[in-house]
Amino acid sequence: MENHDIQLPMDEKLTINIGTRGSKLALAQADIVSNLLKEHHQGVKTNIIKIKTTGDKILEKNLNEIGGKGLFIKEIEEHLLDGRVDIAVHSMKDMPALMHDAFEIPCILEREDARDALISKKCSKISDLPQGAVVGSSSPRRAAQILSARPDINIVQFRGNIHTRLQKLEDNIVDATLLAMAGLIRGNIQSDIIYPIDDKEMLPAVAQGAIGIQIRKDDSKFKDVLAPLNHETTYKCIMAERVFLKEFEGSCKTPIGALARIDGDNIKIEFMIASLDGSKVYRTVRQGAVSESTELATDAASYLKYKAGDGFFS
Repeated sequence: MENHDIQLPMDEKLTINIGTRGSKLALAQADIVSNLLKEHHQGVKTNIIKIKTTGDKILEKNLNEIGGKGLFIKEIEEHLLDGRVDIAVHSMKDMPALMHDAFEIPCILEREDARDALISKKCSKISDLPQGAVVGSSSPRRAAQILSARPDINIVQFRGNIHTRLQKLEDNIVDATLLAMAGLIRGNIQSDIIYPIDDKEMLPAVAQGAIGIQIRKDDSKFKDVLAPLNHETTYKCIMAERVFLKEFEGSCKTPIGALARIDGDNIKIEFMIASLDGSKVYRTVRQGAVSESTELATDAASYLKYKAGDGFFS
């Protein structure tokens, strides 16, 4: 983290109400934010407020069928808007490309491992899964990239928290599942059946591995309070990836991936779109100055739209 702590007035007893989903992973992420706030601001107190979202309540359907990933933030944003919470902690990959005008995300923590992980008791690589293996996943992006490499694999709908999915694997309901490495690391889940997947084989979701903190736009106090927590390199990478996502907002069912890396003043971003059945996967890379991130992402989106053709998004 950049070292630019803000000294709060000694007479200000600031208590920050942190809104979050109630899953073990979401609470672990909220704890990270709470601890960082206390580390950077002496005397600050925090309350973590668990909020059950629509996405947490409806587990039997694919998210794309019931409204998309915005269902993981709707109720949290309602709490933020009416002041029941002061800040909201989100997995940035759960954030829709377009956000309500009343909010902003001024702070993104340093990114954890952005890769996906194969979890299986039978093999360590997608290529080594048994013929016709059953893989549990609710992610169109993961499913498309698996099917591109292995059309014989049977993808089944697989939602729920990390521990629920791991239990289904233990019960042999599926041969394998896939989860984000970041969630496994933050949840302190260690196992000898977890195998990271190289991003050349499976490009992560936009903003995967990053925790974002959302506030009301008119709340300058909390913008200042959060400033020391922001990881500038991660912030620039995530915003570049989200520019790409916004270009495809009209086709929310299209599997999309992106991963940005910054080296000095230069940025390299890999992009991917795919058909749901994995029969067509298009990837491209853009490199240039960090200051040109928006233009690079927009250009990549235009190129992939052209490459895929109009019928691809219908």
